[in-house]
Amino acid sequence: MTDYGIQVYSVRDELGRDYAGTLAMCHDLGYKAVELCGFGGYSAKDLLDLTEKIGVRISGNHESWQAVKPDRIDETIRYYKELGSPNLIIPGLDLSSREKLDDFIALCNYAQPILEREGLTFGYHNHSHEFLPTEYGAFIHRELEDKTKIKFEIDTFWAWNAGSDPLAVLRGLSNRVPVIHLKDGFTGGRGMALGEGAAPVAAVRELALSYGMEIVVESETQQPTGPEEIGRCINYLRTLEA
Repeated sequence: MTDYGIQVYSVRDELGRDYAGTLAMCHDLGYKAVELCGFGGYSAKDLLDLTEKIGVRISGNHESWQAVKPDRIDETIRYYKELGSPNLIIPGLDLSSREKLDDFIALCNYAQPILEREGLTFGYHNHSHEFLPTEYGAFIHRELEDKTKIKFEIDTFWAWNAGSDPLAVLRGLSNRVPVIHLKDGFTGGRGMALGEGAAPVAAVRELALSYGMEIVVESETQQPTGPEEIGRCINYLRTLEA
């Protein structure tokens, strides 16, 4: 079976109560990698020891943009390299003005080559608004594509929700997409477990595999609980494997 990852925000309630136990539960459900959304207060060594004991790989982390500012980037690099996490991903931020977008582009162009030299991948995770025109006339995702060399974690559901074809997005950015979020739901932003919505999940999965992109599941609505929802997701993926 394909090695699927899980963005642990999908089980955030459990994560807040029992960080280590939640990572172990994700592994027991069949996820081979975890994409983190914070380090649970662990040192890099202790977190690496924990995940190695569980038998789950850390694929990356959703990180604050502030972690790659000049006054913090060296500390961030030390932590990620000790942890062995290759992907530092900004999970979206307020780019609602031209000034904010320009400032973020400048930060990307500062941080990306530094991180790349250290063997780390600097990526950006989209929602829908990056594929829609802003009030100041820009398409945020297009500007990040054209004006930076960062990588992208394409959230295929949010791209689809914006009216973009996620298959076309992945084809067009294939060499800049090391990892995707595989997600399902309905137009308007209502998320569902994989196989329970209207997004082209099966086709996206097949294309991502053909390009060698890592697949991270994100299913956020915790219906009726996070573990049950991500359990349905992995069971659906097993039907596609079959």
